[in-house]
Amino acid sequence: MAPPLSRTGRKMGVRFLLNGTAHEAPSVVPTMTVLDYLRGEAGLRGTKEGCAEGDCGACTVAVVRHGSTRAEAVNACLYTVGQLDGARLMTVEGLSGRDETPDPVQQAMISCHASQCGFCTPGFVMALWALRQESVTPDDDAIHEALAGNLCRCTGYRPIVEAARQACRNAPPDRETPDGTMPAPQESLAIGKAIWLAPVTLDALLTLKRSHSEALLLAGGTDVGLQFSKERRHAAVTISTSHVREMRLLKETPDALHIGGAVTISEALPACEQAWPALGAIMRRFGSRQIRNVATVAGNLANASPIGDLAPCLMALNAELDLAGPDGERSLPVEEFFCAYRRTALGDTEVIARIRIPRPADGTIFRAWKISKRHDQDISAVIGAFRVVLRNGLIVDMRIAFGGMAAVPARALETERALVGRTWSENTMRDAGRAMERDFSPIDDQRASAAYRLRVAANLLVRLYRDVAGESAVEVNQA
Repeated sequence: MAPPLSRTGRKMGVRFLLNGTAHEAPSVVPTMTVLDYLRGEAGLRGTKEGCAEGDCGACTVAVVRHGSTRAEAVNACLYTVGQLDGARLMTVEGLSGRDETPDPVQQAMISCHASQCGFCTPGFVMALWALRQESVTPDDDAIHEALAGNLCRCTGYRPIVEAARQACRNAPPDRETPDGTMPAPQESLAIGKAIWLAPVTLDALLTLKRSHSEALLLAGGTDVGLQFSKERRHAAVTISTSHVREMRLLKETPDALHIGGAVTISEALPACEQAWPALGAIMRRFGSRQIRNVATVAGNLANASPIGDLAPCLMALNAELDLAGPDGERSLPVEEFFCAYRRTALGDTEVIARIRIPRPADGTIFRAWKISKRHDQDISAVIGAFRVVLRNGLIVDMRIAFGGMAAVPARALETERALVGRTWSENTMRDAGRAMERDFSPIDDQRASAAYRLRVAANLLVRLYRDVAGESAVEVNQA
């Protein structure tokens, strides 16, 4: 594939707005991280490198995607230059403007003495700048959520949170017009030996998958991006799903919620939270806001991690995948998608076009809990999801799924059989918990021992009963 040429015959590269000004990166590998590009090629070193894996937030920048007006905080260490094509990028250097007046967030950080060594400060500033663009005065929960992906080792969070309150309270969102017009994303780029493909239709994506069987399929890149940031490995051909129209759709119908394969966690969260509050709570603990703004629901499934947070929830909710390939689409329950450790039923030429989650029937109870050493930014030791239907005090239907208990996310079928038809009581849950040993043989690792995992899984059944019973008691008292 020949490199695309401009009307003047000049080779074209990735085009985007950098701090409000039209910018082009004509000679960098599209899968170079934005962090490496900023600190190296662009000479903008305010964005810092800490962990280079999306955990510390020192590299936080803000991106406005093509066709959107929403500024989203992202980790520059995992975001690639190719993903910037047609977007607007704001770094800490761009906040002061031409008159070099500190942005309200920067001024608040100064006034509240919210910086000591200063290494992490640019990342905090950019996370809060993106929060301020949401045009609402955030409460403390929103501030804490916005800062959950930013690590401070010396100042302490109290003055930073106070700076957030001050900055968002005293300043409206920015509404200035950039100097340049955001260019449309290019469907293909060839820079050196690297090819970047960004199809806009599902048919085009499937054609490219057939033509480039060796290509790396990139959705959000929050997991696969580690090979760019840590290993400095770059695929010869990368196919981005970010602009595929059919996979960008998020649609609610009377029967189901349809989540396109390129829809991010942040985009899907409000609809999921409204229909299934427990699922929303799990999604809010998915990485940090910087990660959720980029990671996709489909990518979390295709990753096939045995400790992925979303798979057990979707299995318990009886969700299905629409897998698109050259011969059309086929539907597959999420529970049948995982074949073995890090292996799925996805064919070489197939993609996850969408996820369909059935609407909960009246009387359906759904709960999910993530067990980890930290509340934020931590990998699960165990994640359990439960969907139960009760009638006249009996359990008439039960679906239980766990992550962290086997080589793949899996249903607890023996435990389900031990519960269906039984009386809804704590003793029933305790008795059924003994079946966990027939369902799972977990491993010992640095996160938890096998015995701990089995005990926790059984205890979550008791937690389910107590949580539901507690809600019922409140409703009776209020009535």
